[in-house]
Amino acid sequence: MSVLEATRLTAAQCGSAMRDGEFGPDVLGAAESVAVVMTQGWCPQWKAMASWLDAAAAEAGARAFYVEYDEEDFFEPFMAWKEDFLGNRSVPYVRFYRDGKLSGECNYVSRDAFAAALRRRAPSR
Repeated sequence: MSVLEATRLTAAQCGSAMRDGEFGPDVLGAAESVAVVMTQGWCPQWKAMASWLDAAAAEAGARAFYVEYDEEDFFEPFMAWKEDFLGNRSVPYVRFYRDGKLSGECNYVSRDAFAAALRRRAPSR
């Protein structure tokens, strides 16, 4: 796999998300539209997504972050947080944010659907 330009989430960013229940402003405020991909390195769907992630995010004027959490020291607590707190047991798990608010979520998605999700507005609350 080629080297991604998408930003790899740090242990501190993931720890903050687990503690606070959501990613911090350094992630959610990195651009108007942000995608966060939580995955495991062995996942074939992630390998496919990784081949177009940078280009799709750039085309949408967005930022993409990712973590291959099975390759991190915090694997088990992060997986438990993702599965039990966020309620998603599949990989890759993608959360889309617009103006710092959750605007969508999915598992594996096509490049076109990924770009469309980055353009979607956050729901009003």
